Amino acid sequence: MDRDARQRHSSSFGAAAATYAAHRPDYAPEALHWALESAPGRRVLDLGAGTGKLTAGLISLAADVIAVEPDPAMLSELRRALPTVRGLSGSAEAIPLPGASVDAVLAGNALHWFDMAVAGPEIARVLVPGGVLAGLWNLMDDRIDWVGELERVGGTAAIGPRDTFRSWRGATAGLHLPSSGATRFGGAEQAEFAHAQRRTANSLVATIATRAGILVMPDREREVTLGRIRAFLAGRPETATGEFTLLMLTGVLRTRRW
Repeated sequence: MDRDARQRHSSSFGAAAATYAAHRPDYAPEALHWALESAPGRRVLDLGAGTGKLTAGLISLAADVIAVEPDPAMLSELRRALPTVRGLSGSAEAIPLPGASVDAVLAGNALHWFDMAVAGPEIARVLVPGGVLAGLWNLMDDRIDWVGELERVGGTAAIGPRDTFRSWRGATAGLHLPSSGATRFGGAEQAEFAHAQRRTANSLVATIATRAGILVMPDREREVTLGRIRAFLAGRPETATGEFTLLMLTGVLRTRRW
């Protein structure tokens, strides 16, 4: 994805901020523990914090959390849901914090939107030496038959390579590295942690509708794509009637600042 397309996709979420807050999943607690276990302290920056899905989980671990988010509508939802959190307007490329001020930088479903040629040195600037950078993604478990079929029906705009168990590692392995210049991060580790969410067909469609690839579609194309997904879910015994448990995983990419 070129820079203009990435900007268009990454800036699309504000139009769906309330739906994002209502339907996007949180993150597996064990994933948060693993992401932070080697951090030198508990001062954590949630970067690209969105509506606070990851922020809330970090607070539950008694972390001292600062949330930074560029989109005003997303940041407004975060402040409404988590009024005691310090929520700041800013981006990965221009973090509004002093140098060496946090022990860890975490990004929930956001690291792939960063321009790491700029954001990499900026993240390194705000991290203490030995601090942790971790990206987290909630993954559909495409080893399950109907989920794998949903991936085919929805297409990559609805369920992309960073969204599924089988492909997320390859799609995210190098995201912590600046695209040019000397890296300030060591080799990355990746791990997955079991997660689940209660869903209905309608709420799963609503979740998929908050993905950037869907949000940037022309209105008619979006309606057709979501209608095709809705019809598929209505025809599957696993999802056709009432609530079901959507088995997921949280994938984590973790590295340390030099």
